[in-house]
Amino acid sequence: MATFLDLETTIYAGEPEDHCFPVVDDNIAQGETSEAPNGSSKYRIKQSVEDSIDSVSSEKTEAGERTYAEFRKGKYPLPNDLKEQQRLNLQHELFRITLEGRMFLAPITNPSSALDVAAGTGVWAIEFANLFPSTQVLGTDLSAIQPKELPKNCHFELHDAEEDWNFPEKFDYIHGRALLSCFTDPAAVLKRAYDSLTPGGYLELHDGKFPFQYIGEPPKDSAMYKWNETVMAGAAKAGRPWTGTPNYKRWMEELGFEDVVEKLYYWPTSGWAKGEYYKALAAYWQVNLVGGLEGISMKVMTGLGWKEDDVRIFLEEVRKDVKDTSIHAYLQIHVVYGRKPS
Repeated sequence: MATFLDLETTIYAGEPEDHCFPVVDDNIAQGETSEAPNGSSKYRIKQSVEDSIDSVSSEKTEAGERTYAEFRKGKYPLPNDLKEQQRLNLQHELFRITLEGRMFLAPITNPSSALDVAAGTGVWAIEFANLFPSTQVLGTDLSAIQPKELPKNCHFELHDAEEDWNFPEKFDYIHGRALLSCFTDPAAVLKRAYDSLTPGGYLELHDGKFPFQYIGEPPKDSAMYKWNETVMAGAAKAGRPWTGTPNYKRWMEELGFEDVVEKLYYWPTSGWAKGEYYKALAAYWQVNLVGGLEGISMKVMTGLGWKEDDVRIFLEEVRKDVKDTSIHAYLQIHVVYGRKPS
């Protein structure tokens, strides 16, 4: 499996570098678009994966092309086809940039067992298994889209995290990422995670807070703002509201987790934010978002009565706004981890 960045796959000690809240780069002309970082930047894209990124960047998908999970069919609103898999792998690198190469922040050392909930393509679980060759790593998902060739200490199962967790043993570490669109009752899933941890084990969650936030007044007349409002309404109507992320810390504390830590990070939608770190995040987030808009939007918007062709036409305007550096939008990322009492 390709690695998208020059960041090494290794265990990083301590916390990632603190970056101040993003500020507007006054040297960026309004309407200018971001490009993927290159040159001497440590965030530059490797030549070997440019084709994959080009595939994610493709903005149009023909009607009827998308495929979805067969297991618990219709439950998860996003597709599972090759285009979506490439987007998920790029998203993995985006999270790694966010944490300066780290895959986790919890103070774990050498867990005997680990669970990756909603593992997607399996890239996180596979890299984690390579980092900790003595750890037995299980990844679960509704789609069997993971590679066939795996580290000996890594395997995957079809499993619905909203149903009973009848795993034969408990885990020292449980990881979940980008779960905001997955569950009708996220707090209940966290309770299952708590019950499935060994005493002293850690749960760690990485997720975005919807809707987007803005520097200055929200552009309420923009397609981007209207898209955020529409998909939030559609997700709520479907019974899977995208509002759980800001509650993770509180829910974990209420469940009994100790030493709960929450860290905030920010993904600008374009190159409007100052500094190499935010330019890199913006470049990757913009590719990921523009390429994934249709997959993210189609089910929840048609659930509100939109016709598919109308969704596609509307998303063309949203893409323009995502690339517009005069719209100072960002997605707030929450990383939350806590320890089950010993």
